[in-house]
Amino acid sequence: MLYILDYAGVVVFAATGALAASRKQLDIIGFLFFAALTGVGGGTLRDLVLGRTPVFWVVDPAYILACVATGVVVFFAAHLVEWRYRLLLWLDAVGLSAYSVMGAAIGLASTGSASIAIVTGVLTATCGGILRDTLADEPSVLLRSEVYISAALAGAGAFTLLEVLGMPSLASSAAGFVVAFGLRGGGIRYGWTIPRYRPRAGRDPEDVIGKR
Repeated sequence: MLYILDYAGVVVFAATGALAASRKQLDIIGFLFFAALTGVGGGTLRDLVLGRTPVFWVVDPAYILACVATGVVVFFAAHLVEWRYRLLLWLDAVGLSAYSVMGAAIGLASTGSASIAIVTGVLTATCGGILRDTLADEPSVLLRSEVYISAALAGAGAFTLLEVLGMPSLASSAAGFVVAFGLRGGGIRYGWTIPRYRPRAGRDPEDVIGKR
């Protein structure tokens, strides 16, 4: 299950990177660059934070080849999709859900710490999309009003909790994926949000220092 989620996260995130390149009407090299950057960006940061070097795609180049293949497919097929940004959001939700579990699993296996596992799950799930949107000059998914990081946090947390409780990896992986995708999907479809900071109006200086 974890192996499937790992490759699913890479391929789906690579597809979102290539879709971002299609929206900018880049050439094939631009497609491959965005596919690879988005596909392995979050996992690369995770491995560097955990001190796992060489990073995963250097150890196993099949990940980069999967990104390249995905970029080529999207280059020739993206024009068939009229609602590419909405597709990008839903594919990003799948990648986020898969990577929140995979990142947490690697963090837990590397350190044995539940808190570190949740952090690496969130990093793995969100950083590739943030890099994609920043370089493509797209509205960042991080700054959208609906749930995003909180979905990755919930998915990584659910997986880690069940693993610590001794649940089979298949069950804990599936649960983490479903929790993350359910929250992120609800955010996309229904606009689910969590309470946001709302500043209050500033007080009159006389009320602060006292009237003389």
